[in-house]
Amino acid sequence: MLSFVSKHSSLLLMLAAVLGFLIPNASKALFPYLPLILFFLMLFTLLGIKQNVLIKKLAERQVWGYAIFHAIGLSLISCSVAALLGVNSALLVAISAVTATGSLFATPAIARSIGLDALEAMAMTIATTLLMPAVLYFNLMIFQDEAFSLDMKSYFVRLVIFIAGPMLISAFCHHLVPKETLHRIHGKLSQFTILLVFSFPFGLVGEFRDMFDLSLWLGMQYLLIGITLCALFFIAGYICYHRQGVDKALVAAITAANRNVLLTFTVASSYLGPEYLAIMGAIQFPTFCLPLFVKYISPRLHKRASRLQINQ
Repeated sequence: MLSFVSKHSSLLLMLAAVLGFLIPNASKALFPYLPLILFFLMLFTLLGIKQNVLIKKLAERQVWGYAIFHAIGLSLISCSVAALLGVNSALLVAISAVTATGSLFATPAIARSIGLDALEAMAMTIATTLLMPAVLYFNLMIFQDEAFSLDMKSYFVRLVIFIAGPMLISAFCHHLVPKETLHRIHGKLSQFTILLVFSFPFGLVGEFRDMFDLSLWLGMQYLLIGITLCALFFIAGYICYHRQGVDKALVAAITAANRNVLLTFTVASSYLGPEYLAIMGAIQFPTFCLPLFVKYISPRLHKRASRLQINQ
């Protein structure tokens, strides 16, 4: 059963988002448990990564260069396009907050489920999360007319719980448990991990259903905004990193498109407005459709890259 789920995980992620939308009460019931699920998701993913290797990866300039692109570069692109299209100031604040947001904590597990480098995705996720408060503060300073402040206490608590905590436990496990035993345990856990990932598309879309119940037209408008932002992040990530190879470009693209909008909401909820809440729900659908899209285009991109190398 788990092997079937793992094999079809990309399709099931998309279906989980649809199911959460169709039964919003169940989605809302699961929502409060997502932080606990996230902790174990990060822990199980990190068990497959040696912490000294991850720390060395985090020290690379390329990872921090990606983080700057993810937050600052995409903020400039997205907000410039939005301003040129004449969006109102409240929506511009919401878009600027989304573009400042770090990558989903679930991104490494998603990357692994579609055959991409979980270590690269984990380093990028941590770097973008650490950079997020500075870029969010700067973006709000530009686009928010009223005085604001960020809840840095909540931010640091979440850093400790969801990043430092799992890293520390994983480091102890790698130190105390024999390598063969840990590898065998992680092999079994990695199949179970994808079940935890399904919780997020299912549990995050329930609130968005309320907008559709209130106004179908308004819901469709925000869904289009969410799809546009997600597509922009993905395409920009792939184009900027395609010279480093298909796999690295896809890791950059999917990490750029996966946004931890819930963490940003926790840090600055009072200053983001209802527009941000609407985008936060709308972006879940395209985000969790991307793994299926990546799985579809990946072999085609590899074939194209191979043909280009032969022709050269």
